[in-house]
Amino acid sequence: MSIVTSLQHHFEQDKDYVSRQILFGSDSISILGLRTLINFPQSISMVRDQLHTNDGVEHSAQVMLRGLGHDISNMKLEEVISELLDGMLIAVHEPSCTCVCIFPIAQTLTRQVSVPLTENVVRGTSSAFNEDIEINIGLLRKHMNTSELQVQTYSFGDVSKNQLVLTYLNTHIQPTLLASITQALAANVHRDLSTVQELSEIFGFSNFTLVTRYNTTELPQSAARAMKNGKAVIFIERFPFALILPSLISDLFVIEDDANHPQVFAAALRFIRIVGALITLIIPGLYVALVSVNPDVLRFELAHSIAKSRVDVPYPAIVETLLLLFVLELILEAIVRLPPSIGPTVSMVGGIVLGQAVVEAKLVSSLLIIVLAATTISSATVVGYQNALSIRLFKYVLLVLSAIFGVLGLLFGIVIICSYLAGVKSLDVPYLQLNHPEGE
Repeated sequence: MSIVTSLQHHFEQDKDYVSRQILFGSDSISILGLRTLINFPQSISMVRDQLHTNDGVEHSAQVMLRGLGHDISNMKLEEVISELLDGMLIAVHEPSCTCVCIFPIAQTLTRQVSVPLTENVVRGTSSAFNEDIEINIGLLRKHMNTSELQVQTYSFGDVSKNQLVLTYLNTHIQPTLLASITQALAANVHRDLSTVQELSEIFGFSNFTLVTRYNTTELPQSAARAMKNGKAVIFIERFPFALILPSLISDLFVIEDDANHPQVFAAALRFIRIVGALITLIIPGLYVALVSVNPDVLRFELAHSIAKSRVDVPYPAIVETLLLLFVLELILEAIVRLPPSIGPTVSMVGGIVLGQAVVEAKLVSSLLIIVLAATTISSATVVGYQNALSIRLFKYVLLVLSAIFGVLGLLFGIVIICSYLAGVKSLDVPYLQLNHPEGE
């Protein structure tokens, strides 16, 4: 059975499979491809133009075909099918059994480079990564114009092939870190890979960790800065973010945009982010501890004012705090998921109307509204959505311990969290390791 017939039989249920015949002298050449991946009219026109360029020169059809691409006549049928699925054009001259793989004019299936959608840039370039892995590498090379930039490509999956690209600076990355990454990737190329969770399993990260082992960014300058710090950057096909390994505690407070401010301003911004993280982590638990367990540590005037605000509240401080925190979490998740045209309306209804209503209904105290509003605003100062999620989870640990043991429980919880973070490692790199560029 010829290769053309075999491919026709394999793709008989696929409406986007196209087979065309073009003439070269007295020979007929079959052009095969998937029109959803290839601009077929322009690609066939390109092949015709290249074939007829040398009309005056005596060449056989098979010789001319081999000049258009690389010869795959000896490939197995499965390998030829894989080339078609990768968006290649296959040209076949059946009398000579010549089969050639040609780079076609591809369909435009990706969006253009646009501004970042999830990260705001105050001072810096506004280009963002997208779903096209080639465009992402090109953006990265624009920011890293150096021969030290290394790009390694891996193909994952047996059923559905998916590309992963590993990039790093060979003079900056630690050899042990690079070895850990490459060995894990090379040993798992047979696995399907389409999500970050599947990549975490490949690296052996625990599914129950409370700290992210990687950071995501859609900014090329952030990825470039990470590589200067000795980290590795990974791109997954059709995933519009770069994954930065390993994640360190400094990633909660430091962004590339800081380098475009005077050093004093950059230090002040980082200090504000650290304070914001501490407020998010500690203030709700401190409120519950001082109201429920240790009101005696407050001055009489302040304790009396807090007690007056809670006179008609029908349940303990821990219950009202958890209740309102749950409502706030629902609002935050809704704002993230809803379209931008509706999100501000939800935040206004949830933040103003609902907040005012629950206070007037005596379901929560007015002081708690202030505490949780400050907590919610402070959580937005943490760099990275996944890092903010970690802080929000740790907040509940301190809240429960504070409700049981008071201020001592709060301090004990902080010690537990610090001990946990001290034991966290990402690819054998301690999470609490402070990493910064030379000269910063």
